[in-house]
Amino acid sequence: MRILGIETSCDETGVAIFDENNGLIANQLYSQIEMHADYGGVVPELASRDHIRKTLPLIQAALKEANLTASDIDGIAYTSGPGLIGALLVGSTIARSLAYAWNVPALGVNHMEGHLLAPMLEESPPEFPFIALLVSGGHTQLVKVDNIGEYELLGESIDDAAGEAFDKTAKLLGLDYPGGAALAKLAEKGMPDRFIFPRPMTDRPGLDFSFSGLKTFAANTINVNLDSAGHLDEQTRCDIAYAFQDAVIDTLLIKSRRALQQTGYKRLVIAGGVSANKKLRADLAELMKTQGGEVFYPRPQFCTDNGAMIAYAGFMRLKNNEHSDLSINVKPRWPITELPTLTSA
Repeated sequence: MRILGIETSCDETGVAIFDENNGLIANQLYSQIEMHADYGGVVPELASRDHIRKTLPLIQAALKEANLTASDIDGIAYTSGPGLIGALLVGSTIARSLAYAWNVPALGVNHMEGHLLAPMLEESPPEFPFIALLVSGGHTQLVKVDNIGEYELLGESIDDAAGEAFDKTAKLLGLDYPGGAALAKLAEKGMPDRFIFPRPMTDRPGLDFSFSGLKTFAANTINVNLDSAGHLDEQTRCDIAYAFQDAVIDTLLIKSRRALQQTGYKRLVIAGGVSANKKLRADLAELMKTQGGEVFYPRPQFCTDNGAMIAYAGFMRLKNNEHSDLSINVKPRWPITELPTLTSA
């Protein structure tokens, strides 16, 4: 079975082909970052229009990369939520139309399940059960995973997601969009302990997160350290970046440790755009070492949105005889806990 995966939930157009016997055999990605950078964030209408221009050429490129034709495709998986409604409609409309024309089944895939399963594309994938820490620009969640579709939401952000807080704080520091990676690089030059940021919601029970207050704390710290000309010196920018990143990562570690202790699980999966953060990976690896467990994550190129994770998630469910009807339904909000359990997983 060969599955074509299409990802158009936000500002990346991703197309990939997953083969049951050979794994991932094609992966094409186009990022809109440069276009949206001029506006300091994603402009939904521009994102949708760019998906219209890029999706079909990327499908053709993926088929060429895999040395396949349309007749070699056995099913199509596409992101139907969560995400930007216009962007989702582009991918789902193209996917449903091709599936009808090629006479193959199609399935709408949950974007967050795609991220959760992305580590399954690696040489040493995690076994079930495990705790998943999903950290991206739109979501921060801790999920108890017993099997594909057997998900229990243990905690999530009640306001800004971790990635969103990174980008907003980076903007306060004068960094270009998207600023998460740039802030992390700036933090490498920061001095520990000059600024101490709070660890939100870690002083009370529970596994929910809150990151909007950290952005406000950063803004206040910036304001009181401006010079007479209203500027920050470079070392102060680095030190604030360090303190902010340290607070976010420490908060994620504290909550992850709680989830592991609460469930007794020894495997932790981290996925989503923020999972590419080097310090987060290193600190989580150290955490799992002290817990006598293992941490798993996708390679950096599969941390951000991509078609490979959608192709794989779609393959697992299409193989389980799931498919969508001809109607084009997208779900800008689609809790991962609403997904059915795979009977053959």
